[in-house]
Amino acid sequence: MATPKEAYDIAVIGGGNAALCAAMTAAEAGARVLILETAPKPYRGGNSRHTRNFRCMHSGPLGPLVEAYSEDEYLSDLLKVTGGKTDEHLARLAIRTSEECLPWMEEHGVRFQPSLSGTLSLARTNAFFMGGGKSLVNAYYRTAAGLGVDVLYEAAVTHLELNSDQIEWVDYTYEGQSQRITPKAVIVASGGFQADTDWLTRAWGEPAKNFLIRGTPYNRGVVLSDLLDQGVESVGDPTQCHAVAIDGRAPKFDGGIVTRLDCVPFSIVVNKDAERFYDEGEDVWPKRYAIWGRLVAAQPDQVGYAIIDAKSLNLFMPSVFPPLKADRLDELAGMMDLPAEKLKATVSAFNAACGDISGFHPTELDGVTTSGLIPPKTNWARPITEPPFYGYSLRTGVTFTYLGLKVDETAQCSTPSGKIKNLWAAGETMAGSILGQGYLAGFGMTIGTVFGRIAGREAAAYAN
Repeated sequence: MATPKEAYDIAVIGGGNAALCAAMTAAEAGARVLILETAPKPYRGGNSRHTRNFRCMHSGPLGPLVEAYSEDEYLSDLLKVTGGKTDEHLARLAIRTSEECLPWMEEHGVRFQPSLSGTLSLARTNAFFMGGGKSLVNAYYRTAAGLGVDVLYEAAVTHLELNSDQIEWVDYTYEGQSQRITPKAVIVASGGFQADTDWLTRAWGEPAKNFLIRGTPYNRGVVLSDLLDQGVESVGDPTQCHAVAIDGRAPKFDGGIVTRLDCVPFSIVVNKDAERFYDEGEDVWPKRYAIWGRLVAAQPDQVGYAIIDAKSLNLFMPSVFPPLKADRLDELAGMMDLPAEKLKATVSAFNAACGDISGFHPTELDGVTTSGLIPPKTNWARPITEPPFYGYSLRTGVTFTYLGLKVDETAQCSTPSGKIKNLWAAGETMAGSILGQGYLAGFGMTIGTVFGRIAGREAAAYAN
């Protein structure tokens, strides 16, 4: 265990994937590194412990990934989900560098599952961690320890003193005491502000009080706020975030990946008035799941309900919570507190708009669509007719916010006057530099890994 009295070249603020990639890279370059992690040791790792995959460009088969996934195709997928709201230069840097990251991850202790098939359609694009994000985090902490990186848990950074163009010191609390260190360089990798409900409410208004936070309760944006207040350049919209539709029964914080619902493409989704409000079959789920958090957020009471029948039950990965189940739609409506006659009418209208379903194919865009229905369902549109019927409640689950620190291609932060010579940022705290809106499955880990390594390299070069 480190003591606050030791001299460090680099302080890394945060303890997730980006922080660890930065710390290991800097240590391998000869720097003396201290990680300051706000969470207790059992909860270390930030949102990274809830992740499960890494989206990776590759020119041919690579590790568990099959075939090829080109830079241009990857970028096209990103532009589609962000509506073009991305810094293409930084996006291409992240994409292009991801190919070399996968073997680097393996060298630093990460193990990958064999390629996946089935409804996720990710065998070519996303490499899944053996044991999930928790195993990745634990592997990196073991590797970091072997490289001499010190870690303080429950060390909450409260202030970075910015004087002109450099950070002079870092203040934090540890074991009930206020501490101060003066590292040569600082890397901020402490995430967004999503766990601060008051900040979310200032950005979104009252609806934010109904949001659930999928990830760690420790990402409250304290360091982000401190730096923005001192004039460090920001990027991103405070109302933009990675928000998905999760099971309405999930806990307020830390529900993680298991609370995500993947049933939407094979369902109809209604609001509390039993009215559909968006095309459930717009695209394959990994490219569309991240829009549903915002869609649900715009509905009354920020809630939605997914309705499926027996023939769709086994087409998606189940949530940790079993669905509500009933032999009749009106019975299911009663269980979900929905207007029964309206739900029956909505389902009837949907069923009547379904046409030829012979081309139904659950793992690819099948063009099985409705006719004359608003909004349409453009793929996987099969009538909901086979009892028992099943229902899930949906709420907005925020993963991380996109308001963050603006960085350049070297992960360096700036003020309007110019670069801050000893401050870098990586991971969710700077992801808004690339993600203007929307999300692509596995891309957060790409950003964190690529820019974590860049920040570690640059900070070590400066410190040395």
